[in-house]
Amino acid sequence: MSGAPETRVLLEHLFRHQAGRIVAHLVRLLGPAHLDLAEEMVQEAMLKALQSWPYKGLPENPEAWLFRVARNAALDAVRHRRMAGGKAEILTAELDRPVQLNETDPDFEEQLRDDELRLIFMCCHPEIGRDASIALSLKIAGGFSVREIARAFLADEAAIAQRLVRAKKQIRDKGLTLEIPSGRELAERLVAATDVVYFLFNEGYAAHEGEDLIRQDLCTEALRLGWLMARSSIANPRVHALVAMMALQAARLSARTDEAGDLILLEEQDRGRWDQHLIAMGFREFDLSMAGDEVTEFHVQAAIAATHARATGMHAIDWPLILELYGQLFKLNSSPVVALNRAVATAKVHGAAEGFAALEPLSQDVKMQSYYLYLAVRGHLLLELGENAAAARCFQAALERRCCEPERRFLKRKLRECGGTLDGAAAENG
Repeated sequence: MSGAPETRVLLEHLFRHQAGRIVAHLVRLLGPAHLDLAEEMVQEAMLKALQSWPYKGLPENPEAWLFRVARNAALDAVRHRRMAGGKAEILTAELDRPVQLNETDPDFEEQLRDDELRLIFMCCHPEIGRDASIALSLKIAGGFSVREIARAFLADEAAIAQRLVRAKKQIRDKGLTLEIPSGRELAERLVAATDVVYFLFNEGYAAHEGEDLIRQDLCTEALRLGWLMARSSIANPRVHALVAMMALQAARLSARTDEAGDLILLEEQDRGRWDQHLIAMGFREFDLSMAGDEVTEFHVQAAIAATHARATGMHAIDWPLILELYGQLFKLNSSPVVALNRAVATAKVHGAAEGFAALEPLSQDVKMQSYYLYLAVRGHLLLELGENAAAARCFQAALERRCCEPERRFLKRKLRECGGTLDGAAAENG
């Protein structure tokens, strides 16, 4: 017999990894207009598991148990709510049909992957706004709660809940379907879907606030969804480049923090802790991304990550190549963040003075003034140039911006390297 705490932990794991698959399966049967009902059935199955498993023991196949209970709940809903109108009999027959719910069944697995992919594409329909698409994908395919999504967006929970309600209403009102588009629309939908996955990964790779530097669950889910697209028949070089970039960066996750959860800079990381399986996966996907003539931002970012992965140590990093790649990336996306990263690479190649000069065009950018990393980079370069007082002011200003706790501790260490204290730097700021 399993205890309640162990059951809750198992269910949380299953909900994260199976909820999206079950919802996708039910939505295909019930229709997109009944997305809410499909979610309700999955939650009902989870609740029954929580009530039953601690006393009756774990079923032989917990995943199949959840699928079966959710299907049965959907069958009851169709019978009693008459929600499907004239299709009720057809749906009842389909839901009542015995299904071999076995993860080792390749046909069943293929059907689930197809269901899940179709659901993601529906969430990324152009009728739904970008932010709503991301929120809906996280909720439906990723199994995230409203609170978790609100945290990822740094938004109010009520606002996220309203965004989700509006997105589902659009699905119903517009009659959106699970059909995979073709031609130009497919290409556009793939761009939207990869943007969603990229956003998800970035949120996990560098949390904007909170106790942890990394949200491993977000990175893992992004990699899983990217892999799902990469293994489908609709994958294109952009998708492979995205997965390559995520895999190569995710390989470094465990080395990015020490036992206390403090930040470890890339050059100081123990490369023995990098995940070689993910690195190999990243290079395989990178090779696949080379097909065709299109070069996307994901291609260039993957090339930068691959350059780091190839280096045997901090002194073997090919910074001139990385600087060249950031130049290419800036041509594709001239955002201040890309310019900031290019300035860091400039400093590595040409020294702190030229790196600092490369930052100057960003000094008038309002968003950069509220971005702690811009101020931290300025402080770091000023410290290298021996401008300790000015560096301290930058680190102090960075500390006053929004960032996570490990980054805050890192900034305090840098501030102490300047030879000052928090109060002293604050006094200089005046």
